[in-house]
Amino acid sequence: MTLAFGQQMLAIPGPSPAPERVLRAMHRGSPNIYDGELIDMVPGIAEDLKTVACTRHDVAMYIANGHGGWEAALTNVLSRGDHVLVLATGRFAQGWRGMAHRLGVTSDMIDFGTDVPIDPARVAEALRADNGRIKAVLCVQTDTATSIRNDIEALGAAIRQTGHDALFMVDCIASMGCEPFEMDNWNVDVAITGSQKGLMTPAGMAFVFFGPRAAQAWQSADCRTGYWDWSLRATPEVFYNRFCGTAPTHHLYGLREALTMLVHEEGVRAAWARHRVLARAVWAAGDKWAESGVVRPNVRDEANRAVSVTTFLMEGHDAAPLRDWCEKKAGVTLGIGLGLDMTQTRGAGMFRIGHMGHLNAHSLLGTLACIEAGMKALDIPHGDGITAALNVIAQAA
Repeated sequence: MTLAFGQQMLAIPGPSPAPERVLRAMHRGSPNIYDGELIDMVPGIAEDLKTVACTRHDVAMYIANGHGGWEAALTNVLSRGDHVLVLATGRFAQGWRGMAHRLGVTSDMIDFGTDVPIDPARVAEALRADNGRIKAVLCVQTDTATSIRNDIEALGAAIRQTGHDALFMVDCIASMGCEPFEMDNWNVDVAITGSQKGLMTPAGMAFVFFGPRAAQAWQSADCRTGYWDWSLRATPEVFYNRFCGTAPTHHLYGLREALTMLVHEEGVRAAWARHRVLARAVWAAGDKWAESGVVRPNVRDEANRAVSVTTFLMEGHDAAPLRDWCEKKAGVTLGIGLGLDMTQTRGAGMFRIGHMGHLNAHSLLGTLACIEAGMKALDIPHGDGITAALNVIAQAA
């Protein structure tokens, strides 16, 4: 007998659960890719994506995952031998840096550790000391390994106040649609996201938003390649060129439905608010677990926690038995612990809860309750997190 029989809950930090409406929209035969509904639908998708990113500028769509988005962003604005400044708060900025190196781009990295965010003052200091060598500043809004949230608005303001010409490039893969992000108002030149997290569509598409300063850098970038070049994708005269070949037809139908839900029904800012409340419920539970036990959130200061994912540390314990119990006994799949830097593949004493995209109070509270039941079943010391989470939901509702 198992209590996991029934609807499974995927509580990993991406891919997030796809709504039934999105899956039904994708469940169809292959469409005409030269004329008709699909071609007519895509300009509206582009406009809605720009609404989510809060930009009036361009977006290029790719058949790719987030790593493909990284490469597309780099190749369109940089040349071999260029130098970038990477701001690390976990493993994903480091991964983006590694991709830049493979393209022949050099870098400096400021490592802010694994439990505090980027300090804009330190970044401004580094730029003021630079002699014009730095071509771009790279960072991640939400690092899904550490669950740190970086203040992109403050960072963009600090960069611009130095008067430095470096492009500001932000990975929003785990935050767009969940966390406030305003590309134009925050002085971001390039932003990246994927379909599989806040955009509630199965993995397989990446999106790169770029402003006028990035478009200017494109003109001299010698890392450009035929497939990743964003110029035809953003403003194609022929639909076939928008995807450098056959379009990701079924993903586009799913994305259209997801954007209808996010942009036109709920509203982007309402989605930000929903994610904030649900995240606060997770944090409340986690802080209570920590008072009487070994499980605690990786990021201690609530102001620095991401609203889409929370990383938990289990001091002196392997998290695998708890993850296994939740999945096999209760039907809840938790995220594995990723090493907090690129020297680690997995974090044994870690687990992660993804709380992004198609998520509401009952699905989140069920996840938290199953985790607490698992801790009780496995004799893992813990405080009463569920009551704290219930109070957050009750007060917000």
